[in-house]
Amino acid sequence: MTQISMTVNGKSVSADVEPRTLLVQFLREKLLLTGTHVGCDTSQCGACVVHVDGEAVKSCTMLAVQADGASVLTIEGLAQGGRLHPMQEAFREHHGLQCGFCTPGMIMTAVDLAARLGPELDEKTIRENLDGNLCRCTGYHNIVKAVAAGAHAMGAQPVKAAAE
Repeated sequence: MTQISMTVNGKSVSADVEPRTLLVQFLREKLLLTGTHVGCDTSQCGACVVHVDGEAVKSCTMLAVQADGASVLTIEGLAQGGRLHPMQEAFREHHGLQCGFCTPGMIMTAVDLAARLGPELDEKTIRENLDGNLCRCTGYHNIVKAVAAGAHAMGAQPVKAAAE
């Protein structure tokens, strides 16, 4: 077992983990943050996207020990003060979800996209940057509209975890 410590959604956490434990397993099984989904086990679907030190990563491709000392933001940490994050609100408002399984990863990827590229995103840019996220329900049209609206609403403000 290896002792790790990190900040998850603004809260310091420590735990003993097997060195082979994936970050997604740590979040879901140790911290019970089940908003981060496991969809494919091959890093193809993007359902497991979280932010590590401000960058979007597929948590099924990262060991928990690699996040030791890092700041991790999950879908549960986006909303602040009981209010949805602008990207979450945009997905709700623009019907950017159907079954909802891919939604946490889509939103975390979209927040990263808006933070990196700014609030004015065109359809081509959005589609290219969502390439690593799969949705089997919506056909992406409403997801693209939601990302554009969410990015605009964010105004490219930095993402911070909600303090718990």
